[in-house]
Amino acid sequence: MPKLKTDKKENKAGTSSVGASNSKSLYSPVTLHSDQSIAIRILAKPGAKQNNITDLTADGVSVQISAPPVEGEANTELLKYISKVLGVKKSDLQLDKGSKSRNKVLLLSKDCGLSVQTVIDKLKGEIE
Repeated sequence: MPKLKTDKKENKAGTSSVGASNSKSLYSPVTLHSDQSIAIRILAKPGAKQNNITDLTADGVSVQISAPPVEGEANTELLKYISKVLGVKKSDLQLDKGSKSRNKVLLLSKDCGLSVQTVIDKLKGEIE
């Protein structure tokens, strides 16, 4: 059976990495779904003094939320804060995954009129 050709690159240490040159462009906390909705991965930190975005990495958008993680208060506050940052109606944004976790996925409706790059730019603009 012949070996398949892979996109492996060898670095100075002699180890290989697959697609290392494109790793930053491939991984983003904001992605477009097949139904044209936009998914935003969130790393929530409830119980903070105020709401703010602290970092934007490939793992997700780090968001401090002032509400405590009790009875969905932090989730409600997160949706309210992110909708304000993005300038969309709260009804255009919904919690898709992670209702009881700090790792969450928010879905932005395809009807909101924003592109993935616009969402990233607005989130980056709020980083403190």
